Amino acid sequence: MDEREKLVAALGDKELVRYFYLDKTPEEVLAYLDTMHLTLVESQDDVPFNAQVKSYLAAKDENGDPWIVKPVANDEEMLYHRACMLAYLLDHATGTLAAPTTALLINGKKFRVTKVVQKAVQISSYNYLEAPFINILRADLINRWIFFDEDRNPNNYLVITNSLNKPFLVAIDYDKADMFSENMKITGMTDKFGWLRTEKTRFLTLLRPEHFDGLSIKSFDDRLCAFNKISREKLDGFVRTAFTGYTADLEGVSGKVVKNIMSRREYVDAYFRSMFKSVEDTKNDCHDTDYSAFGASFMAMHNKKK
Repeated sequence: MDEREKLVAALGDKELVRYFYLDKTPEEVLAYLDTMHLTLVESQDDVPFNAQVKSYLAAKDENGDPWIVKPVANDEEMLYHRACMLAYLLDHATGTLAAPTTALLINGKKFRVTKVVQKAVQISSYNYLEAPFINILRADLINRWIFFDEDRNPNNYLVITNSLNKPFLVAIDYDKADMFSENMKITGMTDKFGWLRTEKTRFLTLLRPEHFDGLSIKSFDDRLCAFNKISREKLDGFVRTAFTGYTADLEGVSGKVVKNIMSRREYVDAYFRSMFKSVEDTKNDCHDTDYSAFGASFMAMHNKKK
């Protein structure tokens, strides 16, 4: 059972599984989003207040599900939001509950679109330093670090409940994710667990480094393994499909983004495994030795440049 399937079992709610496309593989989600037709609607009832003040409009898909949409200015911005869709797909693939997002044409015009998370409450209404939220946020750091997403404030997480009133955290808003930067915008501290960021005014996570004290690698192993199990071939397929028709240099842009994502995931994997140890056994068998060697060499190369 992969991490997406584990999330389906935890939700235990067929309607939520359908709504967040958890009954589909990432490849199937990508195909669905690329063939989806949205219709703009006049009523703003389904547009959350925070989205209304940012000039989002309302739309419906073929199933009548609500979306918020915003016009995109040009082709370059359109490509950027297609890259943000990749971050959503990787969240989906690694068992992270997230709001579907993409960029597409509506009536021949360019839009960025996000599915509305219904009946949701902002995480700031909860004590997210307690279980189950803190455990989800700890693992979520891996995703945001790999995406170079340095804008994860309390508005970027919503809480929903299933039919049994069990709470679940939903990641939203990929607007600050960066799949194109080749340099490391986020690096790990060497003396203790922590991170150094390019954008000092933004949040990488709602947690502080001390909220990770005393943990073992077991707290992160499933998420790290989920990323490592995405093969280069599969990742290349995601990227090429996402960018086809949105760039004149499909080969160059796709290759760059695939390389970036793979480099970052190996860096993060190696860093977490260097900082968090298993009491019983530090050996990891979720990916082959080539990945481990690459991660170690990437970290060594980065440290030499500092």
